[in-house]
Amino acid sequence: MELTLSTPALLFSTASLLLLGFTNRFTATAKVIRDLHAEYRVDPKSMNNIILIEQIRSLQFRVLLIRNMQFLGVSSLFLSILCMIFIYLEYQVAAGWIFGIALFLQAGALAISVFEITISIEALKIELSDMEHVLGQQSTVRRLRDVLRWINRKKR
Repeated sequence: MELTLSTPALLFSTASLLLLGFTNRFTATAKVIRDLHAEYRVDPKSMNNIILIEQIRSLQFRVLLIRNMQFLGVSSLFLSILCMIFIYLEYQVAAGWIFGIALFLQAGALAISVFEITISIEALKIELSDMEHVLGQQSTVRRLRDVLRWINRKKR
C-alpha cells in the first residue's frame, strides 16, 4: 500500500478536535478539584470531608487518565508529521509503520476517553444517589401530567 501526503494529514483534524476535547475535560476537572479543595479547607474536621476526599481522589485519577489521553493524542499527531516526512523522503515502508502506530495511539486515546467517561457517569450516579426518591417522584408527576394531557386530547 502506498501512502500519499494527504493520508496522515487526515489525522490532523481528528487529533486536534480530540486534543481540544481532552483539554476542556482537563480544565473542567481541575476546576472541580480546586472547588472541592476550597470546600475542604473551610472545615477540615467535618464529616462531610470524607466524601470530599473520595471525590477528589476520583477526580485525581480522572486527571491522570486525561493526561494520558492528551499524551497519546499528541504522540499520534507527532507521528503523523513524522510519517509525512518519511513519505516526502520516499521511505514508504517506514511511513506505513509510523502511520499505523499513529492510528494505534489515537485509538488508545479514544479507549481511555471511553473509560474516563464511564468513571464520570458512575461518579454522577453516586453524587445523585441521595436524590433518588425526589427524582423518582418528579418522573411520576411528569407521567401523570402526560396521562392527563392525553386524556384531554381524547376529549376534544
